[in-house]
Amino acid sequence: MANNAMFLVCDMINDLVHEDGPNGKKGYGPILARRNTIANTAEAIRKARAAGVKIGYVRVGFSQDYRECPPKSPLFQGAKKAGLFKLGTWGTEVHPALAPQPGDYDIVKHRVSPFYATSLEAILRANGIQRLYVSGVSTSGAVLSAAKDGHDRDYEIFVLEDCCAALTDEQHQSVVEQMQRMAKILTSREVTFTEGG
Repeated sequence: MANNAMFLVCDMINDLVHEDGPNGKKGYGPILARRNTIANTAEAIRKARAAGVKIGYVRVGFSQDYRECPPKSPLFQGAKKAGLFKLGTWGTEVHPALAPQPGDYDIVKHRVSPFYATSLEAILRANGIQRLYVSGVSTSGAVLSAAKDGHDRDYEIFVLEDCCAALTDEQHQSVVEQMQRMAKILTSREVTFTEGG
């Protein structure tokens, strides 16, 4: 059992990745479909559970009045204007194909990084986690932030490349190349969720 590892599934919420959501026909939708990202992620979650790896679902979200939304952020102010990322709504639930199970961790964030002002670090320390597997959307946002911030906190980082997506293939590939300096890049087929991979 991999008791010292956690798989962080970042921002695979309906507002961003569901085919019936606001990004289903544009935005991430077409790229997710072409890359088979959701099915790949479901397979990686299945393998992680079988290996005894803890699962942490990272979800971006704000109160109904957006009180936590940073006023100077073009990214999050755009989401606020579009009415996205409201906690307690369908939009901030995890895609049903990747549904959390009892015992999984729910990490709600109000910024790009899963580490900033969240419960993540306390959860990792309480569980003796040393290895982090990371996937989700976007490659250039939450995934890159998780990899960098996790690396700088001395965790061993693995990124599941085929379980990630960005708004363009070029952006995704460029960020994956950046992350190779601080993380081991694997696919859902290659990953074993054991020491070294």
